[in-house]
Amino acid sequence: MKLTVFLIVIAFLSGFGVKAQTITGTFNLLAGQEVRLEGFNGFDTYLISSADVSEEGKFVLNYSEAAYGMGQLISPDNRPFIVILSGEDIELKGESFAHPETIVILKGNENRLFEQYATGHPRREQALSAWQYLERIYRMDSLFAVHQAPKNAIIQEMQRIREEDKAFLESLDPQSYVSWFLPVRKLVSSVATIAQYRTGEIPGAIAAFRSMDHTDPRLYKSGLLGDVLESHFWLIENSGRSLDSVFIEMNISIDHLVDNIATDEIIFNEITDYLFRLLERRSLFTSSEYLALKVLNEVSCTIDNDLAAQLESYRAMKPGNTAPDFAFREDVLAPGYAPSEIPGNLSDLNSEYTLVVFGASWCPGCPGDLSKIAGLYEKWNAHGVEVVFVSLDEDRQTFKSFAGRFPFISICDYRKWDSPVAKAWHIFATPTLYLLDSSREILLRPNSVRHMDAWVDWYLVQGN
Repeated sequence: MKLTVFLIVIAFLSGFGVKAQTITGTFNLLAGQEVRLEGFNGFDTYLISSADVSEEGKFVLNYSEAAYGMGQLISPDNRPFIVILSGEDIELKGESFAHPETIVILKGNENRLFEQYATGHPRREQALSAWQYLERIYRMDSLFAVHQAPKNAIIQEMQRIREEDKAFLESLDPQSYVSWFLPVRKLVSSVATIAQYRTGEIPGAIAAFRSMDHTDPRLYKSGLLGDVLESHFWLIENSGRSLDSVFIEMNISIDHLVDNIATDEIIFNEITDYLFRLLERRSLFTSSEYLALKVLNEVSCTIDNDLAAQLESYRAMKPGNTAPDFAFREDVLAPGYAPSEIPGNLSDLNSEYTLVVFGASWCPGCPGDLSKIAGLYEKWNAHGVEVVFVSLDEDRQTFKSFAGRFPFISICDYRKWDSPVAKAWHIFATPTLYLLDSSREILLRPNSVRHMDAWVDWYLVQGN
């Protein structure tokens, strides 16, 4: 009797606390296929549920309150359809997710509002940009500036468009997810237009990004976290400022961001790692160095080991520092050198510049990059650049087969990431390139072979 009562209570509490919502769909072109519902978690996605579509094109997917945020419906062609998972049942009808123009939302108020704004806002943005273009003509071109009436009409129409957009957003229930999501999505989607056509709005947009709470669970579940960071720093980069001013503004934004996320260790590590890679990818090394030093020197959060190694490489291996010396031990392949003339150390090289390349045969990008370097070596070497390849391979025969075709010095101690050279140089990824002068001062950390070749062309070829 007690066991029965206990099971009834457990069943009641379980049903009381977890209420599943449904997404019901009718899509004739998806018959017989599987559909998935995925949610967003920071920069990643995760599977919420999946279902097989019946021969009549019908399916039902379930999601719980824990999946609150944005979701995407995905069919085998991997064309997603975005939905809001706000605790409401959703019903959709259409041909397939790949044809969103055919999809009708039969049930789900927040999703209807999302669709309505997603359809209308881009058209308002296009019209606003067109009117602003005309307004500049009527304001700056002497042929049109004398006509006040059309200029006033243009200004009034722009104001009407802005008010219409504002009124829609203000009409939304402030407790709803859609009321938070749409302004953020609007900010992100407007960045390119603002940079090109509405430059007067740049300071306000940057301020909006800086004031955003990056620890907000709604942002973490929105699928917009990466877009927010990308758009924020892209707008600064393309704001028409001088390069020095761009870096100043980026560093201000980094200060705002790091101070905001410093209280949440998980989010701190994820966002810092993402932003660091973003700045590196865009060759914004001044700001990636600033971020690295700020995180290492000023933040109390525990940093993941992998991230710490990346950031430490900036403190130890930044331009202007002296690169550690190392011996040419174990296996050394040195085409062009007689055995007795092979240098004993990196510092023994008699070259004006040295490009040190860390890589391996197992590294996906290394074979292609090293082949390109081999093709450019004669040109670079003629202008005083020597190349040293430090292999992180573990097998002697693999190293010799891989590096034996290169015309520059190659060395390997077969200890992979435990190589004393790799550790001394804080290597955390391959390929990694460093350009040194004759005193081993770090001049540049090229982000690609093309970057290095451009440096040679600009500073050495043209200089001669």
